[in-house]
Amino acid sequence: MTFPFKEKLLSLFEGVGEATLMTLWAVWFWFRKPPKLEHFIKQLSYIGAETLPVVLVTSFFSGGVIVVETYSTFHRFNAESLLGAVVAISMARELGPVLTALMVVSRVGSAMTAQIGTMKVTEQIDALRVLAVNPIRYLVSPRLAAATLSLPLLTILADVVGIFGGWFVAVKLFGVNDYLFWQKMRDIVELHDFLGGLYKATVFGFLIAAVACYFGFSTKGGAEGVGRATTTSVVVASMLVLIVDYFLSALIF
Repeated sequence: MTFPFKEKLLSLFEGVGEATLMTLWAVWFWFRKPPKLEHFIKQLSYIGAETLPVVLVTSFFSGGVIVVETYSTFHRFNAESLLGAVVAISMARELGPVLTALMVVSRVGSAMTAQIGTMKVTEQIDALRVLAVNPIRYLVSPRLAAATLSLPLLTILADVVGIFGGWFVAVKLFGVNDYLFWQKMRDIVELHDFLGGLYKATVFGFLIAAVACYFGFSTKGGAEGVGRATTTSVVVASMLVLIVDYFLSALIF
């Protein structure tokens, strides 16, 4: 092992440790000194308002493209009626939570990092400490709670819109029987499929907020540092979502 590699590895473990401690402190404040309700509501509405339009458009076309990609194969076996179940399971288990998480990372996670990073380089966080305000309780706890709650809510909407996107393409464009589309979905899809996706979304929301806030707090180097931290935050959060998705899928399903 060369020395530069060892240095990078130690830096990685140090960053993971700092992020973990910051996140644990934020969770501890949920129960001992909860942040003000207005701060939580503000973050919750911000995440929903900023991400909802993008999530709805993405989910509608994701449901439609599932039908486009699978219709020809199902048509060979005269099994077009199963398209409804395929779309519902695909959206509920995988595409709904993952696409929603990636949209939140790109739209809200980056903004979280930029906001906190700007406060860090302009010494506003130091000013909070001077005023005896804990910056983790004030900045991290409400964002962590809001993201953890909002991701499952956004995923529910993504699932519904994605299913209707698949229904529109299958029934209105490809002429699949409307009754069979919904009936096969009811026969095959289980509640566990949707609940598993919501479990994923909850974990994704927690991870996204934790990563975004950590890179915001670790920002250095003025405006250039804010941009660098924001980019790194988006990349790391997106990779974590996809990596953790594999393990959650193996565990839940």
